[in-house]
Amino acid sequence: MERIWIADEQIVDETGTRPYLEPYLVPDATSAVIVLPGGGYEFRADHEGGPVAQWLNEQGISAFVLQYRLTPKHRGTPLEDGQAAIRYVRAHASQYGLRPDRIGILGFSAGGHLTAMTGTVFSEQEITLSDGRVESVSSRPDLMVLCYPVITMEGYGHEGSKNALLGTDASAERIAAHSAERQVTTHTPPAFIWHTADDEAVPVQNSLRMALALEQHGVPFELHVYDHGGHGAGLATGHPSMGSWTERCADWLHRQGW
Repeated sequence: MERIWIADEQIVDETGTRPYLEPYLVPDATSAVIVLPGGGYEFRADHEGGPVAQWLNEQGISAFVLQYRLTPKHRGTPLEDGQAAIRYVRAHASQYGLRPDRIGILGFSAGGHLTAMTGTVFSEQEITLSDGRVESVSSRPDLMVLCYPVITMEGYGHEGSKNALLGTDASAERIAAHSAERQVTTHTPPAFIWHTADDEAVPVQNSLRMALALEQHGVPFELHVYDHGGHGAGLATGHPSMGSWTERCADWLHRQGW
């Protein structure tokens, strides 16, 4: 699989891995989604990466799997990788035949937290393109898909993700700053969210809090809560309850113009 480096050589995690994108391109596709696997900020779950990108390809959407830096050596820095990924794909949209206003992001569990943070904390940055031109490129995704996401670093959060990302001695201010529901504004992009009511690893309150924050700021969203299915199912192919999330998400993506 091709690797598209999105950071300088010295930017690596504790395994020596430099953040990169794996492209899954569809001929003639004009929209793309960047996929962020989960793993508690300690590893990246394979079944939430490549297979999800291939499912997006089946919907006529190009995809990029982001292999972001892990912690604890680089606590708090995965957000930089999420932002860099959006900027890279947007800056090179014409190279991939994409529209720069059709760049979305999708994540599972801790990757869902990184997705939510990337979707709520964004800025513009100057990027030098391959032809030497310098452009100011935004890291704001045009939509986000949150799959059984870690959202808050406060009550009902996932302690493992919190400790891996922030450490065990994080201040109240730092915890609040990494609670995605607190970062929502009227500029947050539309969202598709799904969770299970019996998720014991990442309680459903995470998705409910995010949905409430979106509603309070007038941001369009679609929320699905399945009665059972636990945590970490990925595509959940064939599951009698949550197996329908991919169909519902595909419908939502197409309604957004993807």
